[in-house]
Amino acid sequence: MRIDMVTEPGNPPRRNEDYVSASLPASGSGGALVVLDGVTPPEDTDGCRHGVPWFVARLGGALLELAGARRDMTLAECLAVAVARTADAHRETCDLFHPRTPQATAVAARWDDERVEHLVLSDSALLVEAADGTVHPILDRRLAELPPAVQALRDRVRLTGEEADRAAYVRAVEGLRNAPDGSGFYTAAADPGVAAQAVTGSHPRADVRALLALTDGASRWTETFHLGDWAGLLALVRKEGPRSLIHRVRTAESESAPSRGKRHDDATVLLAELD
Repeated sequence: MRIDMVTEPGNPPRRNEDYVSASLPASGSGGALVVLDGVTPPEDTDGCRHGVPWFVARLGGALLELAGARRDMTLAECLAVAVARTADAHRETCDLFHPRTPQATAVAARWDDERVEHLVLSDSALLVEAADGTVHPILDRRLAELPPAVQALRDRVRLTGEEADRAAYVRAVEGLRNAPDGSGFYTAAADPGVAAQAVTGSHPRADVRALLALTDGASRWTETFHLGDWAGLLALVRKEGPRSLIHRVRTAESESAPSRGKRHDDATVLLAELD
């Protein structure tokens, strides 16, 4: 078994808001991984005195501990408890009802001799390589499948790059995040109930060769810049390593038009070779 991981801030003077970690038991062949992508609030206004890096470190650490130690709980249950623990750690000092309270996308996976389980919430990605080499992306597509009016705003931002258009798009997206009527998309924030909205499932352990977890700052290689498909992305990471993927994304970002949105994003890659 081999685990290789890299995380890099999009803007080095600013703290990285991604989280990545993995655990392997002292005995046996099981393990767990967690990758989070913190949501950057506009103008750093989120009602929290601690900030997004603190939040993802707390949430990620709790989720990894539970995923590794509590095999009697599903990954969704582990995420729910991790969200509750993190909320309890700062509810006395921070406004957890603020619409921009710290939140994150989430990828988690764990494996033992029998099964490989997965969880994906929002727009980070998990690639599962089958024993025959086929690569299956596990994705939560709700953020990409926004209502037509919001998609039109997004397209206008990409076309014009105007700050007024960008602000209108941000407000529209924020109105859909964790919407109680189910019309939008979900991120892990202060409500444990959101864990039930995650994309979850499992595969027989014998059917899985490798796992590759990515925040959207790294999956841009495929989803934004279209430099290759998911199988090509995994092959690149296996051959050249996670840092090479991030370097290639940074090169593409530097060569792209600024209207693509955030020029450089925090990027995280974790490859777990199970065989």
